[in-house]
Amino acid sequence: MSSSTSQTVRTRFAPSPTGYLHLGGARTALFSWAFARHHNGVFVLRIEDTDTERSTPEAVQAILDGMDWLGMQPDEGPFYQMARMERYREIIEKMLADGHAYYCYSSPEEVEAMREKARAAGQKPRYDGTWRPEPGKTLPPVPENRQPEVRFKTPLSGATSWNDIVKGPISIDNSELDDLIIARTDGTPTYNFCVVVDDWDMQITHVIRGDDHINNTPRQINILRALGANLPQYGHVPMILGPDGEKLSKRHGAVSVMQYDEDGYLPEAMVNYLARLGWSHGNDEIFSREQLIEWFDTRNLSKSAAQWDPKKLNWVNAHYIRESNNQRLAKNVAPRIVKLGGNPEAVDLEAVMGLLKERAETLNQLAEDAMLFCGPFMPASSELKSEHLTPEALTVLADFATQAETLPEWTIPALSDLIKSTLKQHNLKMPKLGIPLRVAITGRKQTPAVDAVLCLLGRETVLKRLASALEQK
Repeated sequence: MSSSTSQTVRTRFAPSPTGYLHLGGARTALFSWAFARHHNGVFVLRIEDTDTERSTPEAVQAILDGMDWLGMQPDEGPFYQMARMERYREIIEKMLADGHAYYCYSSPEEVEAMREKARAAGQKPRYDGTWRPEPGKTLPPVPENRQPEVRFKTPLSGATSWNDIVKGPISIDNSELDDLIIARTDGTPTYNFCVVVDDWDMQITHVIRGDDHINNTPRQINILRALGANLPQYGHVPMILGPDGEKLSKRHGAVSVMQYDEDGYLPEAMVNYLARLGWSHGNDEIFSREQLIEWFDTRNLSKSAAQWDPKKLNWVNAHYIRESNNQRLAKNVAPRIVKLGGNPEAVDLEAVMGLLKERAETLNQLAEDAMLFCGPFMPASSELKSEHLTPEALTVLADFATQAETLPEWTIPALSDLIKSTLKQHNLKMPKLGIPLRVAITGRKQTPAVDAVLCLLGRETVLKRLASALEQK
């Protein structure tokens, strides 16, 4: 589809609020959102909450929170199917009156017996059309005290075909389809029927969804045709597989999108990574939200399943952390430091972010690394002390401490110069001073650049810890 189309593109994301917004749903939403944005169209959010037993307000909120975190705010909605019951009933009555639907009084047990009979005959198990009205056909007597379902009169011959904008031409024989139940015995409409009415009323032009819905598509197309409605274009994206090649599930970490926020991932990294799961623009791996919108084309959606790769996600997230400004990182990391028992106000946190972000893959890792500056001081173990705080090393540290006390400026350049002059004075290589300094000041053998660490910890803290280390001299 070219962007010069005269019809306004209208896409939708229609999750069922029976749980959190999972990764597959988030990717479907992203593709629908990006397609609408690319064509200057409208992105609709619809909550399919007719499963009253499993739908919860908490799940609705989890979906809204996930969409908001990923920056995919809808242009219209959220609309709720439970608020549209009167509209569904109105259309069901019209379909009954027009002869496109009929009352079915078969009990569940009778329908199951029909299916068993078909299986025994080597046929596809299905409802046999007992209550389907046809010219010249005499229907059975209506059972007393039995509420009917409403079934859609599926065409008995021919095929339902569409040109899938992801998979290409698809055709399914109508003989493979059952007479779909569109209203239950209590009058509540069913999923496939509600979807059709919603897509019709909301003038949806393109439906992008998972390929687990392919079997629903011919049923929905037939209902739309019976209503005389325009058909949307359908695109079915393959599923996401786990690293082991199996369907992505909780055992792979396929948890709520908001869990990734809690685990320290940036929303722009998740958008970038999710977009690349089944869509590509040449060899581009890193791209902005604006570039995604500019480049997005369903012709570049893959026909094969994508594979979830946690290492790749971490690589993408690390890129966005490096590109983030220190102020934003500090704001995001501060509550994570508090959660670890640290005090983010104990240090210039923005400067700490600038020092640590080059090596961090997640915000949680940044918080853990920042505990070097924000957490309680943990002196080195006796093993580290005996290995690195030798009498020779303590002599060098004493000279360093004396000069550090009178250093005119406590800056990285000044501390770097002091380290160099101390090395030259004692004719040492950097590890002979750097490691003892780290062990004495931080309790660790490895840290970021030692001059930067000393600068951020501050003169008072550094001299106090050096004095404590030198007491064992």
